[in-house]
Amino acid sequence: MNPNTIIEFALPNRSMVTIDIFDITGRKVKTLVSQTLSAGYKQVSWDGTYENGGNVPSGIYLYRLKAGEFVETRKMMLLK
Repeated sequence: MNPNTIIEFALPNRSMVTIDIFDITGRKVKTLVSQTLSAGYKQVSWDGTYENGGNVPSGIYLYRLKAGEFVETRKMMLLK
């Protein structure tokens, strides 16, 4: 069974959105989104896997959300 994490955000207008997951050392684990999205409330799910589909270990991860000129990085903990 894979853990699942939901990333929620709101877009005030149509924007190019990129959401990347990084491990605590800064290595990119996976890109969740890289596309233009319409305005509104959004939810993106990460299933705790690497880009290649393998399961990541439990630990601290960061996600970086870019939407137009806006950039936010947040920490999350993945427990299995």
